[in-house]
Amino acid sequence: MVTGFLGAGKTTLLRHLLLNSGQRLAVIVNEFGEVGIDGDLLAACGFCPEEEQAGRLVELTNGCLCCTVQEDFLPTMKRLLERADQLDGIIVETSGLALPEPLVDAFGWPEIRRHTRVHAVVTVVDGEALAAGHVVGDSAALEAQRRADPSLDHLTALEDLFAEQLEVADLVLISRADRLKDGELACVEAALVGKLRPGTAVLPMTRGGVDPDVLLQLNRPDPADHDAGQEDHHHDHGHAAMESVVIQRQGHWEREALEASLRRLLADQPVLRLKGRLHQQGKRWPLQIQAVGARLECWYEPGGSRAEPGMELVALAAQADAAAVEAALSSL
Repeated sequence: MVTGFLGAGKTTLLRHLLLNSGQRLAVIVNEFGEVGIDGDLLAACGFCPEEEQAGRLVELTNGCLCCTVQEDFLPTMKRLLERADQLDGIIVETSGLALPEPLVDAFGWPEIRRHTRVHAVVTVVDGEALAAGHVVGDSAALEAQRRADPSLDHLTALEDLFAEQLEVADLVLISRADRLKDGELACVEAALVGKLRPGTAVLPMTRGGVDPDVLLQLNRPDPADHDAGQEDHHHDHGHAAMESVVIQRQGHWEREALEASLRRLLADQPVLRLKGRLHQQGKRWPLQIQAVGARLECWYEPGGSRAEPGMELVALAAQADAAAVEAALSSL
């Protein structure tokens, strides 16, 4: 789920993800009125064959999604899930006025929960505007968007809505980072951190250029490719700003204790993305582990085989933080 005010850079981010993820993604775009995000920009980027666009790009124009969850969002999700075998994932882009919490809650509905997991709630913020002391770059356009939505049943002040977008975020992306002067980016980051949940990562972004692995499936080296029984640490330098750490260990861990340890680690360490498996004695299937920021999801599912009980983890972190993340994972 991608949230953020009008003009923050959500569409640019989506175009980058659609073109560079290597995945079959569907997109729900919350567009309405005269100033909404133009779905044609996404369609024109050529992220999928033209004959597939109708099933992979859905524009909801009846108003702010958080106010029309039952009427628009849930039926749309059900239709997309009927084609789940043809998709790798779904991106939901909210309008600039949407309260993110109702949409996050909607993924807990039984008919959706059985088929989906929320990888991350990503909040895009305008770094240039924040550096100038504003939460939005074009307040007049945002107010026009507010007036264009007849279904809007919340009149949250912009500062309060911004706070809610930050509180629910698993990852915050600062757009237009290249336009900030020396020291401004650090000031913006420092101002944001105090408004976030522990473990929420903050990354600068220029023209939507974020490693898709941070937001989507982590396509770094698979721990299963390493020899079982060995503890291994691997660093991937394929991305200029990111580094992956692979840990493989034998041993016994109880699910509840491991999840508690991982939650503490994610709250304390700058882990951007985490995936892995726990192989437990007596369990038919491994415990799948996925996290973005502090959001941790664990479930039993087929995938990966191993003769002995043990754990495999791959973490993605900024290169400057990789050593600390590796040490923390090794101490589990």
